[in-house]
Amino acid sequence: MQPYLEALHGAAVQAVQVSALGGGAPGDKGYGYGIPLRVDYRLAGEVRSAVLETVRAGPFGHEHLSDRAQALLWAHDAFARLPRHVRSLDVGAVRADGTLVALGTAEEFFIVTAFVPGREYAGDLQRLRDGAPLAALDRARADALCDYLVEIHARPGPDAGLYARRIRELVGHGECIFGIADSYPLPCGFITAPLLQSIEERCVAWRWKLKARAHRLRQVHGDFHPWNLLFREGVDFTALDRSRGEWGEPADDLACLTLNYLFFSLQRHGRLEGAFETLFLRFWERYLERSGDAEMPEVIAPFYAFRALVVASPVWYPALEEAVRRKLFAFLQAVLGEARFEPHRVNAYCGV
Repeated sequence: MQPYLEALHGAAVQAVQVSALGGGAPGDKGYGYGIPLRVDYRLAGEVRSAVLETVRAGPFGHEHLSDRAQALLWAHDAFARLPRHVRSLDVGAVRADGTLVALGTAEEFFIVTAFVPGREYAGDLQRLRDGAPLAALDRARADALCDYLVEIHARPGPDAGLYARRIRELVGHGECIFGIADSYPLPCGFITAPLLQSIEERCVAWRWKLKARAHRLRQVHGDFHPWNLLFREGVDFTALDRSRGEWGEPADDLACLTLNYLFFSLQRHGRLEGAFETLFLRFWERYLERSGDAEMPEVIAPFYAFRALVVASPVWYPALEEAVRRKLFAFLQAVLGEARFEPHRVNAYCGV
């Protein structure tokens, strides 16, 4: 603590004392987010006091380290802007050895990853969309991606509460259904506020159908689309940019990738057909056979709705033909109305 305080003030400090900070009579409050400590010390002969507070891991959106960091970074940035609010002196992190790291002067954050060579899997799908014949390598790569999902989805998650959270975030997160719907410029052709509202309401109903299926919590990628997959020679690939938590619903990954087979096929054929139909059905059949996940068709609908809202978005794909957008909206509305998704009925879901 003393080295941290000296770095914070740029001067020597003495007589550092740390004690638990009490507040309120026992039983006044059953649960609290913070774990506060009072820190007393002397700076240039003057007695100073501060409160050091962490956020405990737990429910209410604090399960992950990144959740807790977000709350504290926001607090440091915002406390001083509200009149009569206590000031934040700094925000920091605790290393594994117990030393404290100051982050109060940070304005943006970054990540440094390894460089991995390769070409986006989206390039393969664009080639097929533009008329190239389906090759043996296309089948092999789809199989490799399928087997990868089966492998990672075999690992069960540690905390049943995370499943309800992931289903809640599917509906309400800024990067998911509500956030994507809010990003649509309205009106946008046939897409209106009442249409998006009706989709949101149906997705909320799906949340209540799924949130109790905590036994399905598995390791996931979270954003398994063709631009996040880099292939080298043959079936050797690397996944990029996993998102929104380590654990979730396997249907998210399956929907994310297979929806793109439909997306590219609609651009080429106006329906699921040819090479893309082969890959779509092959992927589904192989996944169900190898994973043994008989529940998958019962839970995937809102995940398809989410991914269809993304690829139908005029923000993400401004040049997409309206006919394709209409079929994507027909698809997502149809699957939300089905108790069980049937891969062979995709064209019927699209209204073609």
